Amino acid sequence: MGLHNDDRDGQDCQDYEALLQFLYMAPVGLVQLSADGTIQMLNPLSAQLLLPLCRDGELTNLFEGLAPVVPDLRQQCAAFDADQGQICDATRLFLHADHGSNGPQVLSLSMLKLGADRLMVVLSDITLQERRERQLRKTDAWLNAIMSNITDYALLSLDGQGRVEAWNDSIARVTGYDAGGIVGRGYDVFYPPESTTDAHQLDRLREADDNGWILDEGMRLRADGSRFWASIMIAPLPGRCADAPPCDDEPAYCMIIRDISDKQDISEGLRKATFSDYLTGLANRRAFFEAAELELMRRRKAARPVSLLMVDADHFKAVNDCHGHPAGDAVLRHLAATMKKACRQVDIVARIGGEEFAILLPSVALADALAVAERLRALVQREPASYEQASIAYAVSIGVATMGDGIEDLDQLIKRADQALYAAKRGGRNRVAAWQASGMVAGVTHGQ
Repeated sequence: MGLHNDDRDGQDCQDYEALLQFLYMAPVGLVQLSADGTIQMLNPLSAQLLLPLCRDGELTNLFEGLAPVVPDLRQQCAAFDADQGQICDATRLFLHADHGSNGPQVLSLSMLKLGADRLMVVLSDITLQERRERQLRKTDAWLNAIMSNITDYALLSLDGQGRVEAWNDSIARVTGYDAGGIVGRGYDVFYPPESTTDAHQLDRLREADDNGWILDEGMRLRADGSRFWASIMIAPLPGRCADAPPCDDEPAYCMIIRDISDKQDISEGLRKATFSDYLTGLANRRAFFEAAELELMRRRKAARPVSLLMVDADHFKAVNDCHGHPAGDAVLRHLAATMKKACRQVDIVARIGGEEFAILLPSVALADALAVAERLRALVQREPASYEQASIAYAVSIGVATMGDGIEDLDQLIKRADQALYAAKRGGRNRVAAWQASGMVAGVTHGQ
C-alpha cells in the first residue's frame, strides 16, 4: 500500500533533515558543485578547511579557489569523459603555513563525478599523516643504506667542522682521491661547486647531530672532475658529547659515500613523480614547502638571511587568449628555464600556482635578492619565448621579502612577498618591488 502525498512529503522532509545532519556531522569535508565549479553545497568542516584559500572571505567557485594550489583541477574534470566515476583520488593540497606552525597544512582531495552537471569533493586534513610519512621516507632510506648489498662505498671520518680526518683505500676506489688530496679538506670537495654552500655543509652536520644521521642523494664529484650519482650518509660518532664540540684531535662524524649510478634513473624518476611540476620540471608546491620548512629550521639554529621571490607572469590570460593554451604552456616552460638560469643550484625554484612561481634564496639578504629579481626580470624581457616558430614576448612582476624585521615564519614571509608582488603589478607590471619592515613597499624597479 503506497504512501499518500502528504505522507511522501513528510518522508522527504525527514530524509532531507537526516541528510543535513549527516553532512553537518561528517568527519570529512564534503562539497557539491556543478561542472563549472560553482559550489552548490558544503558542510561546515569543508568551509573550515577551505578558509585559508578565501582571500576575500568568499568562496563561490571551487576551481577558482583551488587554482593557487592545484591549477589543473578544472582541466582534469573537463578531460574526464565518463558519465560517472572518480576523477582524482587523494590529491594533496599544500596550503600556506599557519603562524607558529611546523609546516604547511596539507589537505587530501578526492573528486567524484555523479552526473553530467554534478560533482562531489571529499576533503580531509592529513597534515600529521604527511609529516609522519616524510619521517618514514627518511627512515626507509636509512634502512636501505644499511641493508643493501654495499659493494662500492667510501668510509671517512670527519672532524667537527666537516674536514676529512683520515684516508683509506675505499676513498680512492670510489672517488679517486689520495691522502694528500683529501685529508684536511672539507667534505664539500665531493660536491659540484654550484650544488652547495659552506653554510649548507655545516647545516648537514647539525642535522646529523639532531636526528642521529642524515642522508643526501645527488650528483657528486671525483678527483678527476667526473661526476657520478651517489648517496652520502653522515652520522655522529658514538660517545661524542652532544652539548660541546669534540676535541680537535678526535673525529666527530662518520661519512659513507655510495656510488649508486646504476639506480640514478629510478631514483630521479621517483623524485620527479613526487616532487616535480609536470609541466615545467621545477619543484612543485609540495617540494617547495618541504624545502622551505627545512631552510627556515636551519635559520633558527644559525641566524642568517633568507629571501623569497614571488614571480607572476604579467597578463598571462592574454597570452592564452591570443596564442592558445599550448603556447601558454610554452611560455611557462620558458619562464621556468629562465628562472633556473638566473638562480643558483642551491636556490629553491618552484611552481606553486598556475602562472605563479616562488624562489627561496638561502643566505641571501634583501639587496642581493633584489639584484637576483632584477636579473630575472631583465632576462625575461630580453629573451622572449617561442612556440611553433613564433616569438611570444611577455614580462614578469616580482615581489621580494626577507626574513627578519617582524617576519618569523614561512606564512608571514609569503604574505609579505605577495604584498610586494601586488605592489609591482599596481605600479604598472614588469617590475620588481620589495617589502620592508615599515610595511611600505620600496625598491621598485621596472624595464624601459
